[in-house]
Amino acid sequence: MQDKYNHLEVEPAAQSLWNARDAYRVTEDASKKKFYACSMLPYPSGKLHMGHVRNYTINDMLTRYLRMNGYNVLMPMGWDAFGLPAENAALKNGVPPAKWTYENIAYMKKQMQAMGLAIDWSREVATCDASYYKWNQWLFLKMLEKGVAYRKTQVVNWDPVDQTVLANEQVIDGKGWRTGAVVEKREIPGYYLKITDYAEELLDFVTGDKLPGWPERVKLMQENWIGKSTGVRFAFPHDIRGADGQLIQDGKMYVFTTRPDTIMGVTFCAVAAEHPLAAHAALTQPALATFIETCQKGGTTEAELAVKEKEGMRTGLSVMHPLTGKPVEVWVGNYVLMSYGDGAVMGVPAHDERDFEFALKYKLPIQQVVSSKGVAFSHTEWHDGFGDKANGVLVNSGQYDGLNFKDALEAVATDLVAKGLGEKKTTWRLRDWGVSRQRYWGTPIPIIHCEEHGAVPVPEKDLPVVLPLDCIPDGSGNPLNKHEGFHAGVVCPVCGKPSRRETDTMDTFVDSSWYFMRYCDPTNTDKMVAEGADYWMPMDQYIGGIEHAILHLLYARFWTKVMRDLGLVKVDEPFTKLLTQGMVLNHIYSRRTDKGGKDYFWPQDVEHVLADDGKVIGARLKNAVETMASTHKT
Repeated sequence: MQDKYNHLEVEPAAQSLWNARDAYRVTEDASKKKFYACSMLPYPSGKLHMGHVRNYTINDMLTRYLRMNGYNVLMPMGWDAFGLPAENAALKNGVPPAKWTYENIAYMKKQMQAMGLAIDWSREVATCDASYYKWNQWLFLKMLEKGVAYRKTQVVNWDPVDQTVLANEQVIDGKGWRTGAVVEKREIPGYYLKITDYAEELLDFVTGDKLPGWPERVKLMQENWIGKSTGVRFAFPHDIRGADGQLIQDGKMYVFTTRPDTIMGVTFCAVAAEHPLAAHAALTQPALATFIETCQKGGTTEAELAVKEKEGMRTGLSVMHPLTGKPVEVWVGNYVLMSYGDGAVMGVPAHDERDFEFALKYKLPIQQVVSSKGVAFSHTEWHDGFGDKANGVLVNSGQYDGLNFKDALEAVATDLVAKGLGEKKTTWRLRDWGVSRQRYWGTPIPIIHCEEHGAVPVPEKDLPVVLPLDCIPDGSGNPLNKHEGFHAGVVCPVCGKPSRRETDTMDTFVDSSWYFMRYCDPTNTDKMVAEGADYWMPMDQYIGGIEHAILHLLYARFWTKVMRDLGLVKVDEPFTKLLTQGMVLNHIYSRRTDKGGKDYFWPQDVEHVLADDGKVIGARLKNAVETMASTHKT
């Protein structure tokens, strides 16, 4: 009798038997109760790490237990194979991203199989395979037809090193999350998906009792991200005219507020650096133009700006208070975002901590208009009670004195409507999803650009638009721009004249927004999803890190609802239960490259540099061995 487990004998024998029996292949069986258990698919970075092992082991144990209890259990696996790390590897090693990616897939699959996981490999998908991303393109075209997808020009965050647009969340302290380069504001065209059309339903499912199997923390994170606010949108009239003599913004500077009860306490207004009034004032004020340029290189998220020192500059312009008619001076503020609301805020320093900080710094008037019981007002020290709308009553507010928040909201809204300057409105923090990326290694956006007819959708019969696999990014922008084979023979579907393909590719969150449905019908060449999805969806258990609580999970929920509305699936939500298993963390080292990017190194490849007193003063590579560590979804 052996006293040790001999894995070299037992594992190969057991796995050989499982493989001979094709033990984990699963088919739809209406006679059994189904259970669909799925772990978030990994990025093929090259090697499994302990986060992968932990994640898939949870799924494996669940699958085996339920199988033994008579369930028909699906545990599939695939590869989130498009994205930036492959392009970075191409830059570093001079190999096409496709070669690097498929070699990594083969190695990681071998590792998974060595673990003996109960995976049905017959359902394997790789998002970089044309048979998969064809359906990204197909659904995109359907969204265009329905008006869910659209093209527009917008000010975006531009990373000058990576030559691509960054989401707000990818800008840290005004710099690109990967390169560390100072982010620029650019106005470029791109494609957007109307996730905001689904905001109410997306919110309803995470605030009600419709997702009882989800962690409350994740639901709250999504609720805050969607950010429903009810208040009043109104205008400050003005007579500011441009060089052509026309009123700027028709003579109305709009703001949105959830605190219309404080409107009589407005002592200034602040606009974003990109606001038309800021641009107008900067034409004749070089110092202001310089300040605006600095603001445009700053933070891009509310969370980031909340902790940043508030800075501003007078524009020399004034607007009129909509109720009193008194002039209100306009400032440019670094804490105002053009992407939120109308890019302008009313400054009520007595009852908003951010405005209070700004007013103290620039010695602006502070006018109390709400009194809260038991809170003594101060013009020099902030107290959270100053902003208390639950217990406050209006003071120093003329005809509104004595009203509580609810009554004041109605009264102020009524008066603004009567003047033709405002209306009650619900706003959302959620913004439409920009899916255009100036990247090579992603799903080609199926659009053809014609000089006469503009942006024309690729006919459905010509899908997929296949991504060439021979490109090697060199850091000079998207290589598809100069890949003649990608554009060869392309003609406008409307007029037949020579044209060029769209070279932007789709955000890789598109790939991960529906892969779990493709597992249900992985080899169907005629339909995006079919009978398999009817049987397996919704997923019974989803497993993955809480770091995906917002973007991936929110986009997957949105994508599912779009597919439902197009008649492709019958479910409202993709995941019945969600387990956020936690993360396995490890220290990692990095250093800047000559091109402004970063290289990453495992701790075992680095040694500390010590001073004479034994203190660590730096780190260097052992034997000049460099091993790049990529980001993993675990």
